[in-house]
Amino acid sequence: MPNAEGPLSVMSFSGMAVGSVQQPLGPPAAECCVLDSCIPESFDLGKTLGTGSFGRVRFVTHRATGKHYALKILKKAAIIKLKQVDHINSEKTILKAIHHPMIVNLYGSFHDERHLYLALEYVVGGEFFTHLRKVGRFGNDAARFYAAHIVSIFEYLHSKNIVYRDLKPENILLGADGYLKLTDFGFAKIVEQRTYTLCGTPEYIAPEVLLNKGHGKAVDWWTLGILTYEMMVGYPPFVDEDPMGIYQKILAGKIVFPRSFDKHAKSLVKKILTADLTKRFGTLRGGVDDIKKCKWFSRKRSRRLTSRQ
Repeated sequence: MPNAEGPLSVMSFSGMAVGSVQQPLGPPAAECCVLDSCIPESFDLGKTLGTGSFGRVRFVTHRATGKHYALKILKKAAIIKLKQVDHINSEKTILKAIHHPMIVNLYGSFHDERHLYLALEYVVGGEFFTHLRKVGRFGNDAARFYAAHIVSIFEYLHSKNIVYRDLKPENILLGADGYLKLTDFGFAKIVEQRTYTLCGTPEYIAPEVLLNKGHGKAVDWWTLGILTYEMMVGYPPFVDEDPMGIYQKILAGKIVFPRSFDKHAKSLVKKILTADLTKRFGTLRGGVDDIKKCKWFSRKRSRRLTSRQ
């Protein structure tokens, strides 16, 4: 990954390419379904990469090809008990429909009597969360580099009316090249106008979700503001030992910025973390361009960001 404080060793930034991937790279549709006919015995199981409420993710090797994958093994009983069937089906549908260089690829899904399996792209760099906690916080250049990735991802998803709804460091992976990969689409949803489901991580939930006013793409931009702050400070702007305390602070909207916080980054975060949707960047007439053209992402200040050629 790029040095947390030093210059970014990535391909040159050209024009206003921040957050914009003109031709998303990814496997062709046929390759995405290549493992649909597999059975668990098709793989050699390796170490556990992560655990969750419904099961775990294992590093696996496909016996026939020798290729490595991250196999998400979900317990059917737990999915049904916790009423997550719709979320799992939505995750499968969305992942099979999207192809972007900074979103993990789904190569197939299959099941047996007790489990559902999702064969996902294996990302060697591990969890973004782990890297952030290791260094404490990122320097301005690294934070801007990663924030630009999220802008690119959200711009792509929103063009397909997909709202991600669960951005947080734990749902981001780092590739060997230092570029981000977004994973875990369990809360992602195709939203034409608004949805009313309460979901997300407490520190990242937008005010309109808490107030049950209905929400859409704007919640993703809110989470970008939260993530940017957390990357540069080391913790989210709204923290408390109790979730209700977190929610109260979110609704109060008071943000304390350390002196070291870059002034242009601060300006952008404040324009994103506003409860008033008529003023929140990303939702105005200029759309995502308002974010891409802000001074923090300006060409003069950011010559090396997200171009992948």
